[in-house]
Amino acid sequence: MARRAKHRLMNEINVVPYIDVMLVLLIIFMVTAPMINHGQIDLPQIGKSLATPAVPLEVIIKADGSLAFRDRALSSAELAVNHSQLIEAIKQKQAQNAEQPVVIAADKNVRYEEVIKVMDILQQNQVQKVGLLAQQK
Repeated sequence: MARRAKHRLMNEINVVPYIDVMLVLLIIFMVTAPMINHGQIDLPQIGKSLATPAVPLEVIIKADGSLAFRDRALSSAELAVNHSQLIEAIKQKQAQNAEQPVVIAADKNVRYEEVIKVMDILQQNQVQKVGLLAQQK
């Protein structure tokens, strides 16, 4: 029986060599980290400042379905228009600035079909930037 106790397998893991390896790796990383060159980004430069964005033109669809046009760059007054007058006014403004945005401000009681109809008319007349104007709660 004494012989069996002598040849028993050791079921413990010796972690001392693993700790030594980890400490050596830690020292290597601590020494080499300050030597790494940090990337620098050279941003492009422009000759002139960026142009300020144009104030959008507003197409107003009232609750009764009538249209109005407002150019906030000139005044805050609404101008009652029909579909053809609206297109003419927008084309005049976009002749001066082709990137002039247009927003549609519709009353919340207006049918969705009316808003889509105005958007379709603007799209057929090559108005590129069309958006919807909403009010925050």
